[in-house]
Amino acid sequence: MKSQNNKKAVLTGVFAALAASSCCIPPVIAAIAGVGGIGSSLSWIEPFRPYLIGLAVIAIAYAWYTNLKPKTEDDCGCAVEKPKWYQTKLFLIGMTVFAAISISIPYYSGIFFNSNSPIEIQANDSTVIEKVILSIDGMTCEGCEHYVIATANNLNGVLKSDASYEKGEARIKFDKSSVTPEEIGEAIEEATGYRITNHKTKNNE
Repeated sequence: MKSQNNKKAVLTGVFAALAASSCCIPPVIAAIAGVGGIGSSLSWIEPFRPYLIGLAVIAIAYAWYTNLKPKTEDDCGCAVEKPKWYQTKLFLIGMTVFAAISISIPYYSGIFFNSNSPIEIQANDSTVIEKVILSIDGMTCEGCEHYVIATANNLNGVLKSDASYEKGEARIKFDKSSVTPEEIGEAIEEATGYRITNHKTKNNE
């Protein structure tokens, strides 16, 4: 019975860890596979992230407790059998590391995106340079920011871009003779699945 509880605790912890960062997994998959429009598919899970992380930590901690608890005899007084593979410390270490990696996806997901700033094209005439602030609905983590930045930077005429999921916006510097704010917004919506709710254009400063 204890071994079954240990197994369930490990599986619960791993599942909760994956679920905690599942809102950031679709953007990464989209970036790797080149599939657009799925970035916001699991964004509804973001409000539950703290609770899922808590559940993962508690479940993994319980699994470690039951694994490290001294065992000499089982409940019937018989000699303890050789532990199964999923009861070994090596398996538990592997699942703990996997859970930690899963929980921390939002903090390193940027490595999957080509978010390098585009080369400043010939735009010496400051009259053609403008900035647009896009209000974006659907970003939930740093991975979402990188997804938006990478999408914008791939557009012809975009000179520089930045995004903040906390503010729900992206600030993009562009050459208005090459691209329009509407085209930038449409490209971001199509690629990421996030929704552009508003945009404000101002002259370059």
